[in-house]
Amino acid sequence: MPPQKLYAGAKLREIRNRLALTQREFATKLGISLPYLNQMENNNRPVSTTVVLALAQEFGLDVTELSSGDSERLVSDMREALADPLFAEMMPPPADLRLTASNAPALARAFIELHRHYRQTHERLASLDEALGREDARLQASPWEEVRDFFHYCDNYIDAVDRSAERFADLARRENGIGSAAEAMLGAQGITVRNVDTETLRSYDAEARLLRLSSRAAPETRIFQLLLQVALLTQDKLLEATLDFARFQTDAARAIAKIGLANYFAGAALMPYASFLEAARETRHDLELLGHRFGASIEQVAHRLSTLQRPGAKGIPFFFVRVDQAGTITKRHSATRLQFARFGGACPLWNVHRAFETPGHFLRQLAETPDGVRYISLARDVSKPGGSFGAPVRRYAIALGCEIRHADALVYADNLDVNNASAFEPIGISCRICERATCHQRSVPPLERRLTIDPDTRGTLPYLVD
Repeated sequence: MPPQKLYAGAKLREIRNRLALTQREFATKLGISLPYLNQMENNNRPVSTTVVLALAQEFGLDVTELSSGDSERLVSDMREALADPLFAEMMPPPADLRLTASNAPALARAFIELHRHYRQTHERLASLDEALGREDARLQASPWEEVRDFFHYCDNYIDAVDRSAERFADLARRENGIGSAAEAMLGAQGITVRNVDTETLRSYDAEARLLRLSSRAAPETRIFQLLLQVALLTQDKLLEATLDFARFQTDAARAIAKIGLANYFAGAALMPYASFLEAARETRHDLELLGHRFGASIEQVAHRLSTLQRPGAKGIPFFFVRVDQAGTITKRHSATRLQFARFGGACPLWNVHRAFETPGHFLRQLAETPDGVRYISLARDVSKPGGSFGAPVRRYAIALGCEIRHADALVYADNLDVNNASAFEPIGISCRICERATCHQRSVPPLERRLTIDPDTRGTLPYLVD
């Protein structure tokens, strides 16, 4: 199969603007003509090998930026939105969606945002009685979705926060460890840290300058909560500047995002980028070994692996997802071509759902999506006890995976028959946009396809997908 041509006009323009160069200046430094650069920036020509090499040699850029970014996410999100019955027979061909994502990403995002508002309006109308009974019944974007999309399109990597956390971790290594360094930093501000017997994980009393941490929580959870409070109290200017850049539409979204950024700082301080990336490669991404080495939980390690997308020093592009027992996705990110559905649950054939059946064990799965891309997926339950008899247990399952071409770098791929096509299970994104016509676990018909109903015949499904 010939290599796929790289059309990355929008990304090329973004790089040029970041360097504050005119088209003529950029073309001169790349050693190409101005018309040729103009054609590439408008996706009339693919990015040539000469330009890719020049970007690396002249500017020291990570050329993987050209093939990464928002394009795959935008195509997936547009495709899901267009699968809405509202659009009926109006689904554009995949080539048009890719062209829109490449040439007009701002227009694609505006369309996705418009559809999101439409869905919210539709859902509010469907529950009008309930909405009329509330004083705040008004149309507004969901702050949770707004924050989720912010991290989603930042590639789950926030450079300034990550580097600040790394500097803090470097300082902590010269002290008595990350926990002691965090307490010392708070102590310098007159804040006392106490471990108390309570269900509340973390409670800060600003007036008394007292931070209470639950002694019932696991050690890695206490350290994480301690670092989170350090972020809120010592990194406020950095967090606020990042929030200003994000331009959230509501105060609620901004407040949620600030907690998210503080969480990000805590994870990055506990597992600083350079040393964690080196350890991940050394251990072949063994989650348990990494957890022991950095004093982190399995979920914290898996989530951190999905953030290793620093330009010039990227780790393996992973997808990461957390689901509850109902199959609802509560956390999601993908640096791979596999993009999770914005609405509804994940594919029922995915091994993340089976993790609840085997607590304490890792499940491995070789999977293939309808586009023919093959992945290795690792799943495990991450139940969180309440700390006392009768306290509720929060039960989740996580999945971490990557494309099969990275299998040699994963200890979890050992002894799997990665070269056998029949070893890969067919999975999809969600039933409503999945193209598989004969899936035995399909819950609803695909919105893009015609159905044939034969009352005299019943197969796996009560209809045929044309």
